[in-house]
Amino acid sequence: MARQFTAILSAVLLSSVAFQSLALAKSSPPAKVAMTASENQQQAAIWVSRFLTRMHYKTTPLDDAMSQQILKRYLDTLDGEHWFFTQADIAGFQSYSTTLDDAISEQKLSAPYDMYAVYRKRVGERTAHARALLNVPFDFTVAEDYVYDREDASWAKDAAELNEIWRKRVKNDVLRLKIAGKTDAAIRETLDKRYKEFQTRIDDIDGDDVFSMFLNAYSTSVEPHTNYLSPRASENFSMQMRLSLDGIGAMLQRDGDYVTIASLVKGGPAQRQGELQEFDRVVSVAQGDKGDLVDVVGWRVDDVVDLIRGKAATIVRLEVLPGDASAAAKTRVIRIVRGKVKLEEQAAKKRVLPVVENGVTRKIGVIELPAFYIDFAARARGDAEYRSSTRDVANLIGELKREKVDAIVMDLRNNGGGSLSEAAELTGLFIDTGPVVQVRDSRGKIEVYDDPNRGIVWNGQFGVIINRASASASEIFAGAIQDYGRGIILGETSFGKGTVQNLVDLDRIAGMPANSLGELKMTVQQFFRVSGSSTQHKGVVPDLNFPATIAMDEFGESSYDNALPYTQVPAAPFKRYGSGLGATLPILKARFEARSNKDQEFRFLLEDLAQREKMRKETTVSLVLADRKTERDELEAKRIARVKTREALGDKLAADKSAELDDGLDGAERLRAIREREKRAEALDQPDTMLIQAAAIMSDIVGLTDPKLRTAIAGSVGGAAGSK
Repeated sequence: MARQFTAILSAVLLSSVAFQSLALAKSSPPAKVAMTASENQQQAAIWVSRFLTRMHYKTTPLDDAMSQQILKRYLDTLDGEHWFFTQADIAGFQSYSTTLDDAISEQKLSAPYDMYAVYRKRVGERTAHARALLNVPFDFTVAEDYVYDREDASWAKDAAELNEIWRKRVKNDVLRLKIAGKTDAAIRETLDKRYKEFQTRIDDIDGDDVFSMFLNAYSTSVEPHTNYLSPRASENFSMQMRLSLDGIGAMLQRDGDYVTIASLVKGGPAQRQGELQEFDRVVSVAQGDKGDLVDVVGWRVDDVVDLIRGKAATIVRLEVLPGDASAAAKTRVIRIVRGKVKLEEQAAKKRVLPVVENGVTRKIGVIELPAFYIDFAARARGDAEYRSSTRDVANLIGELKREKVDAIVMDLRNNGGGSLSEAAELTGLFIDTGPVVQVRDSRGKIEVYDDPNRGIVWNGQFGVIINRASASASEIFAGAIQDYGRGIILGETSFGKGTVQNLVDLDRIAGMPANSLGELKMTVQQFFRVSGSSTQHKGVVPDLNFPATIAMDEFGESSYDNALPYTQVPAAPFKRYGSGLGATLPILKARFEARSNKDQEFRFLLEDLAQREKMRKETTVSLVLADRKTERDELEAKRIARVKTREALGDKLAADKSAELDDGLDGAERLRAIREREKRAEALDQPDTMLIQAAAIMSDIVGLTDPKLRTAIAGSVGGAAGSK
C-alpha cells in the first residue's frame, strides 16, 4: 500500500521547521515569486482537482457550490478575525463565488492573487494607522471595552469603523504593556516594531505562498484533513517523518530584520561545534571555506534556510551578531561542518518515575511518543538501521526491563498521528497476534491490518495516557489496547479523527521533474477499531477520565463543519486479554480521586481549567486602567500565594511553575524568557501533574494484581506471555 499518513499537520512549514542549507551563492535577497500562478502551479491545481473529484473518500464535484466554499475558506485564511476587510471588499469578492471552480479547471488563477493584493493593501492601511496611533495619548479612564475575539463579528462597514476597531486594539496593546511596567517610550518602541514586523511578514508572502493558501482552501473545503503540500512543504514533512536530515541542526525564526537562531538540535553539528548560540542573529552566510559571505539581513526565513541547508560533510560559514548585542557590535564568523541531524525532540524517549505508597516503592516506566514516524525511504532501500517509532519503542522497553520497572505507561498526549502501519506494528509489541485496525475505502471494501509479528515485547501491566490532541494513529493504538483489554486508557477523550490519508506525489503522477508540483495529502479511507466502532467524532474514551483541558467543541473532529460522519462496521475476530478492568476500575477511580484531592498541583490545575473555561466564554476586556490593575493585582496575589505554597512543599521550580502575569509581549518577543524557563525545568526533569497521576494509577494496578495481594480482579489487565 502507498505511504499512508494520519498526521495533523500544517500545509506550509516555512518558518517553524527551519534546518540548514544548499550550496548556493547569492548577493541579494532572492527575487520574490511573481504574484501569479506559474505553469507548474496551474498543472498542480488541475491534478489536485482530478484527485479530489474522482479518488477522494468523499468525492465532491468542483462546481459552483464548491466555489462558494473555497471563497469562504480562502477569506478565513486571510482575515479570519475580520480585522482588515470591509463589507465593500467582501461584496467585491462575491463575483468569485461561482467562478473559482472555473478558474481552476480553465487554469486562469488570477482571482486568489487579486484578493491577496487587496488584503495586503488593507494590512498596510491598518498597520500604518496603528503606528500613527502610538503618537496619540490614550485616556484609560473612559468606560469602554475591547472585543478581542472577532471570529464571529460582522465585517466592518467601512474604513472609519475599522479605524475605531483598531483604535481599541492598539489601546489594549498599550494598556497591557503599561500595566506590565513599561515606560511610554518603551511601549511605543515595542509596538511600533510589532506592527512593522507584521506588515513585513505580509509583504514577504510571495506567489507560491498565495497559491498554497488558495489550493488548501479548496482541499480543506472537501474534507478537513486533505491538504496540498508545496514542493518545499513536502520536503519539510518528509524530514519530520524520517526524523533526520543533513544540515547544521538549528531552528530559525524571523525577528525584525534578522533571522535568528531559535534553538539548537541536541547533538546536532552546530551544538557539537559549540560556538553558535540561541538568539544569535544571522548577518550573512557563505559556502565552504572560500565562498563569499552573502548578506541575508531582511531576507525571508525560508530563503536563509535554503542557504544554510546542505549535504553532510560540506562546510557552511555563518556570520552572526550576538542576540543581546547592538547592531553596531562586532560580529563573528562560525565555521560548521554539516552532518546528519536527528530530530530527537520528535523521537520516542523514556523516563522512570518512582511511586512511593505505604512504604512500598514501585518503578513506573514512561515512554513518551510525540509521533508515529518511520523513514520510508531507508526501509525501501533495505537499510538495516532505518528509523521507526516501533523500533525505538522496542529498544526503550528493553532498557526499562533492565531497569526492572513494575509497569509501563505510554504517553501519547499531543501525538497527532503519523504512519498507519506504525500504529499496527507498535500495537504488536503488546499483543501476541491478531487484527489491530480495520480500514474501509470509498467502495466499501474493508481491509484488516494485523500485528505482523508474533510474540510480545512487554507483557506486564500497561497503560496509555491520551488527551484531546491525541489523534489518528494515536487513536488506533489506544483503541486497540482498549479493545484487547491489554491495558488501561487514561486521560481525556481523544481528537476523534478516524480517517486515513494517502500522500500523492503529483510530480510522479504527472511525469514531471522532482519538486515541480508538490504533493497532495488526501483522505482515501476510514479506519475502524477491531470492535467495529469508529473513532470518527467520538474519539477514544478513557477508562479513567482526567479533567478536560480543552472543550470538545473548541478543538477536535467535532469542531469541523465538514468532517465525515460517525459510522460502524462489523467487528473483526479477536481475543481479549482477560475480562476487562471489571471490579478494578471503581477502586482505581476512588484512589485517583482521593489522591488528586490531596495533590496541591492537581488542585491548582483544576482552578486554572475553571478559569480558562470562564475566559473562553468571554470575548471582551475592559480598557479602563483601574479595572485592569485590579484584575492584575488579584492574579498577582494568587500567583504569590501559589509560589509560597509550592516553596513550603519544597518545590525547586515554585516561581517558574506559577502562571506568569501578562507581560504585554507577543510571540517572538517573549521567546527568550520562555526558553530560559524551559531550560531550568528540563535540568530538573520534573514530570507534570497528569503524568504523576498516571504513574500512581499504574502503581495501584500493580499492587491490586500482585500475587500476594490478588483479588477477584486477577488477570483483568495484562496477562499475556511471550517474547519478540
